[in-house]
Amino acid sequence: MSNLRFKVVEEAFKKRPLDVPAPKERPSEYFGKYVFNREKMFKYLPLATYEKLREVIEKRIPLDLAVADEVARGMKRWAMEMGATHCTHWFQPLTEGTAEKHDAFVEHDGKGGMLENFSGKELVQQEPDASSFPNGGIRSTFEARGYSAWDPASPVFIVGDTLMIPTVFISYTGEALDYKAPLKKSLAAIDRAATAVAQLFDRHVHHVNVNLGWEQEYFLVDEGLYAARPDLLLTGRTLMGHDSAKNQQMDDHYFGAIPERVAAFMKDLEIQALELGIPCKTRHNEVAPNQFELAPIFEECNLAVDHNMLIMSLMRKIARKHGFRCLLHEKPFAGINGSGKHNNWSLTTDTGVLLHAPGKTPEDNLRFITFIVETLMAVYRHNGLIKASIMSATNSHRLGAHEAPPAIISSFLGSQVAELLDRVESSTKDELFTMEGKHGVRLDIPQIPELMIDNTDRNRTSPFAFTGNRFEFRAVGSSANCASAMLTLNTAVAEALTDFRRRVDALMAGGEGKISAILDVLREDIKTCKPIRFDGNGYSDEWKEEAARRGLDCETSCPLVIDRYLDPESIDMYESMHVMNRHELEARNEIKWETYQKKIQIEARVLGDICMNHIIPVATKYQSELVDNVHKIYSVFPPEKAKELTAYNVDLIEKINKHTNFIAENVEKMVERRKEVNRIENIREKAIAYHDDIAPYMDSIRYHVDKLELIVEDEMWTLPKYRELLFVR
Repeated sequence: MSNLRFKVVEEAFKKRPLDVPAPKERPSEYFGKYVFNREKMFKYLPLATYEKLREVIEKRIPLDLAVADEVARGMKRWAMEMGATHCTHWFQPLTEGTAEKHDAFVEHDGKGGMLENFSGKELVQQEPDASSFPNGGIRSTFEARGYSAWDPASPVFIVGDTLMIPTVFISYTGEALDYKAPLKKSLAAIDRAATAVAQLFDRHVHHVNVNLGWEQEYFLVDEGLYAARPDLLLTGRTLMGHDSAKNQQMDDHYFGAIPERVAAFMKDLEIQALELGIPCKTRHNEVAPNQFELAPIFEECNLAVDHNMLIMSLMRKIARKHGFRCLLHEKPFAGINGSGKHNNWSLTTDTGVLLHAPGKTPEDNLRFITFIVETLMAVYRHNGLIKASIMSATNSHRLGAHEAPPAIISSFLGSQVAELLDRVESSTKDELFTMEGKHGVRLDIPQIPELMIDNTDRNRTSPFAFTGNRFEFRAVGSSANCASAMLTLNTAVAEALTDFRRRVDALMAGGEGKISAILDVLREDIKTCKPIRFDGNGYSDEWKEEAARRGLDCETSCPLVIDRYLDPESIDMYESMHVMNRHELEARNEIKWETYQKKIQIEARVLGDICMNHIIPVATKYQSELVDNVHKIYSVFPPEKAKELTAYNVDLIEKINKHTNFIAENVEKMVERRKEVNRIENIREKAIAYHDDIAPYMDSIRYHVDKLELIVEDEMWTLPKYRELLFVR
């Protein structure tokens, strides 16, 4: 086995799982060990300071700097006891990742020495360079000032020797340069709007919280094999590779026994996640080979987003410790399932009522119907924008395949909820309706207890499905920051609820009773949003035609989908709900178009390099061996016999020639076209050109590379194949 590929595969087979010692305590005892949570606050802060900080968090009021100084002193004492020597503001710039700048707990003591110091000002505010992060032209290189500011609603935590402080990130002129700032504004918007509507049913409601439970899918690949694939290394996905003879067609990986080496990784990940206060709950094999999923217990949306960003960082770090690379790309392998991040979204009042859960009384069910319908109204009015919130160069590979939600936003409700809405719509009097809860089903199997069956089924083809007491937004990509989708959904629902309350109040001011006014508005909205409801197969071609007839957004080009952010109704929604202004939206679109263009550009360059430096040389070398073999046969046998004996090899020689010529010619054409496209100054037009002109070259080149992989002698092929990447543990 002289080929490097064989050596790395051999090494991968030899690897054994690391021994990960479990903590001596139960998970409940070490949960939040490295988090400055309520328990630590109470222990390390003066009681008056603790009460003031708790009031800031619970009543959502600004933090006083004097209180911040007291908090910083207690926080520093706890952090230093835990071995921390530095602090950093941990924020989420528009890069889909996180950022941090570490400062030591040290100051001059005025006597030639140093002392440990951490002030309230350092806790509350830092000044990163705003020009060096994506900003869409908001800040020039010579206008570098930007600010990060502590978010008390998300507890600080320790990673290694550093106190990590979750923050928002804004420009000198106040525009948001991150995901957290507009997310928090969207949470405030939905709090105001949903509370106003909830008070129609219960005047004791003072706040409404958004809950989020994300389900993170990912692939694990052996680190040696990963390093031998330049495309994986540089783009996060395989730009070439023929299907493995066996992939996921047997459905034997889904929920199967977790491989021992993967289980060791999962155990290590869960321990460290629990210590950081991330409530990991579920782990399992996903559908595709080497694909897995992690899901926590749901949390408040802002905290859940922070925890998801942190868990993705942990996954990458811990995977390397176990000899893996964690792939969060939405489509790292062609021909098998990609990875999503299902966002389970719901609303809860401060009185403990889950607004998207059916009630026990007709009045409670009216509240339930109201929040279901207004959520559907939000999704219907802004279905194109909601699609834009999850669209990217990476997620566009996954959407629309027979494995993930289609690139058309629709909502599945299930027969019971759909029938309930239809009854409300068709009613002509002020009638309140009930809805069945779970019901028991006895199976004719000895020793099996009665099963409780939900009042709604699941539809895996629906991008936005109601699943009993929440909506599951399945279209979010695995590498994405959840905040992008959540802040858009929150804002759209806030707008719909605000409009609902305004119309109900207008009818009541005209003398109509409350129940009658609510039902009148609901009937109108149920009719209006009906096009967004679809309970069938979202993968079918018939649905695409039907969706277009219904007026839903069916665009699939990523750069064009991003246009929806700048539609007048989108700008009006964000501005009226005080989440983002036109300037911020325009800047974000610049970033999205530029990010798309750069990702396709990198992929095209990597593909061209691999083709010219790996594929063509290897194929040509094998072709030369075949030619040499043909010559030798002709030197031994008579021409007629030699022709018969060499027919297969001659056919291979011609096929190799056809494929290599196509690859070489089209790589050159792609490079020349890329040079032309790069001269386009308008970033939107450049992104469109990369989508329309460059990406198709990549698809056609890949087809011929994958054909060569089947022809060239296995030992000569330098790149690890799908059968090795997906099945070696």
